Amino acid sequence: MAPRQIGFPVSNFDPVPGYQTYDQPSGPDRRFMRRQAATRRTAITVCTIADIAAGLLGLWILLFLLDANQANVFVEFVGGTSDWLAWWSQDIFTMDNEGLRVVLNYGLPALVYLLIGHGISARINRA
Repeated sequence: MAPRQIGFPVSNFDPVPGYQTYDQPSGPDRRFMRRQAATRRTAITVCTIADIAAGLLGLWILLFLLDANQANVFVEFVGGTSDWLAWWSQDIFTMDNEGLRVVLNYGLPALVYLLIGHGISARINRA
């Protein structure tokens, strides 16, 4: 009886019993698979950035509605980042109810970032 191998087999012709071997694509197929993997990583990156932006805007809405301490460093960071992300939508809605104004003025860019980010991600995956 041969001694049992630990780790990866040395030979491509004699795989470890119980494991199925797959032929590795070569040439143009391999380049296509690399490009497809890079495309997926790019799509995931775009989607993640959009999700983070929308998440920060949603977190600011939540902190504002729960009347978080505005002097706290974390609340200041989230508020400043949200102001930076939502600069283009500031004061689109001007109403007397401050909570509703914040929900609309920060919720709109969150929704736009989600729609655009996921749309771009889906388009990249289809390419």
